[in-house]
Amino acid sequence: MRIMTTIAFALSAVAAQGGLVRHGGVDAGAATYEADAGASADAARSWERVHRDDPADSLYKVAREALNRGEYRRAATLFRDVERKYPQSQYVADAMYFQAFALSRLGNERDLRTALDVLKDQQRRFPNAASNGDAGTLSVRIQGALARRGDPDAMKRVLEAADSGSGAGVGGGVASGTGSGRGRGGAGSGANCPSEDDDNDMRVAALMALMQMDSDRAIPILKQVLAKRDECSVALRRKAVFIVAQQESEESADILLGAARNDPDVEVRRQAVFWLSQVHSDKALTALDSILHQSSDEEVQEKAIFALANTNTDRGEATLRAYAQSNAPEELRAKAVFWLGQSSRRSPDNTAFLQSLFDKTTSEEIQNAIIQAMSETPGDEGARWMLGIVQNSKQPVEVRKKALFWAGQRHQMDINTLLALYPKLDDQELKEHFIFVLSERREAAATDKLIDIAKNDKDVEMRKKALFWLAQKNDPRAKQLLMEIINQ
Repeated sequence: MRIMTTIAFALSAVAAQGGLVRHGGVDAGAATYEADAGASADAARSWERVHRDDPADSLYKVAREALNRGEYRRAATLFRDVERKYPQSQYVADAMYFQAFALSRLGNERDLRTALDVLKDQQRRFPNAASNGDAGTLSVRIQGALARRGDPDAMKRVLEAADSGSGAGVGGGVASGTGSGRGRGGAGSGANCPSEDDDNDMRVAALMALMQMDSDRAIPILKQVLAKRDECSVALRRKAVFIVAQQESEESADILLGAARNDPDVEVRRQAVFWLSQVHSDKALTALDSILHQSSDEEVQEKAIFALANTNTDRGEATLRAYAQSNAPEELRAKAVFWLGQSSRRSPDNTAFLQSLFDKTTSEEIQNAIIQAMSETPGDEGARWMLGIVQNSKQPVEVRKKALFWAGQRHQMDINTLLALYPKLDDQELKEHFIFVLSERREAAATDKLIDIAKNDKDVEMRKKALFWLAQKNDPRAKQLLMEIINQ
C-alpha cells in the first residue's frame, strides 16, 4: 500500500526524541509531563524487579495494576500499605517511589507535598535504591508544579536544579543518580558520562518547569547548555532544543538556528531543525529556508524540508515549490515534492504546481515523485491526471507504469474506469503491468476481467500473465478456470 505515507505519519509522530509536537493550545510542559507519567504507569521501569517469594508480592502487583488503570488514589493507598505492612519487603523502595508518583498524578497541593515527603523518606531509608534516578526527576517535576502555584521555596529549588543540574529537587535530599543502577555512558557521550536517563533528566524537568513559569530566566540557562561542547553534555543539548522551541519567539528561532548550524553533534542539529517548525515566526521560516539552501548535510536538509511542510504556512509551501524546481539534488527535490503532495489537501495550489512541474522536468525521479504525490490528492482530479499519463505514449514506459500502479492503488477509483483503460494500452509491458495492478484489486469485476483476459485475449503472453495472477487469488471462479484449462 502507500508505504511512504505510512512512514511520513510515523515520522511526524516521533520526529524528535525527548519531546512532543504541540497541538493548538496544549501546554507543552504539561504535555511532556503527561507523556512521561503515562510511560511510568503503563510499563515497568527498567529498574523494577520481581520478587515472587516476597510476602508483599501479591499486594504490590495489585497496586501496580491499579496504577496502570489510572486509579491513582487507590494505587497510592496500596503502595503505602506495602511499606507499612511489610517493612522488610524488597518491594518497599519501589513502592515508595510509585506511591509518590500516584500522589503526584492526583495533582492537588496536599498530595504533591505528601509525595515530596515520601520521596525524601525513601532517599533517607534507601540511599542506593535503583529507583533513585527516577525519584529525582519526579521530585523536580513536583517542585515545578508547586512553583507554578506560587511556592517560593519550590521556585528556588527549580532554579537550582536548572542552573546546576545537581538534582537538588527533593528538599536537597535526593542524590544525583547515585545507585541508580542505570550504568554510565549514553548516546553521543563518553564512557564516563552519565547516561541520558540519569542527572540530565532532572535538569530537563527543571528547565521545562522554569520555561513554563519564567522563560526570561530559563532562556539564558538554555543558551549556556547549548553552548557546551564537552561530550557529556550531548544528551542534555539534544533535549534542550525541544525546551527552547516551547517559547514561540524570535529569540527561540535564533537559538535553534545557531544549534542547527553550529552544534558538533549531528542529532542536535537535526532536532534543532525539526523544532524550528514549531516556532511559528517569520524568523523561523527564514532560518529553515537558509538551512535548506546552505547546509552541506543532506539529512539536515531533509529535516528542513519536513519542517517547512509542517509549518502549515503559505510561505513554507512556497519555499518548497521553489526548491522542487531548483537545481538542488534530485533526491532532496523529490522529498520536497512528496511533502507538497501531502499538503495538497490543504492547498489546492500544490496540485496545479505539481502537474506543471511534471511537464517541465526531464528527471524521471522527480516525475515519479510527482506521480506518487498526485496519488494523495483528494477528489478525482489526481486520478484523471494519472490515467492521462498512462495513455500518453510520449512518456517513458516506466513513468506510465508508475502512474498506472498509483492509479490502481486509489481504491476509491471506480473499477469500471480502470477496466476501460486496458483496450487503450499500446505497449505490451504496460499491459502486463495492468494485469498485475488488476490482481491487486478486490472487486469481483477485477477478477472477471482477469478471467476474460485469460480466456480471450489475442496475445498468448497476456493470457499467461492473467492465469498466473488468477492462481494467486482465493476465488472459486479462478480455480474453476484453472481446472478447465488443465482438463482440456
